[in-house]
Amino acid sequence: MEAEAAKYIGAGLACVALTGAGIGIGTIFGNYLAGALRNPSAAQGQFPNLLLGFALAEATGLFGLIIALILLFVV
Repeated sequence: MEAEAAKYIGAGLACVALTGAGIGIGTIFGNYLAGALRNPSAAQGQFPNLLLGFALAEATGLFGLIIALILLFVV
């Protein structure tokens, strides 16, 4: 296997983190919406947890994207 092909395979595998981030963000917002519809008075108290979960899931996806870009253009 050539080094160029291995670089593309590694970058593609690093992009799997973006899939996980998308699933995580969908789960976080879906569960928040379900909880907010069941108990609207508690929704405002859970909003900071929603933002924290979103930020952590998005950071994981961005980290995977950065690793993929590093593999493509730096290594």
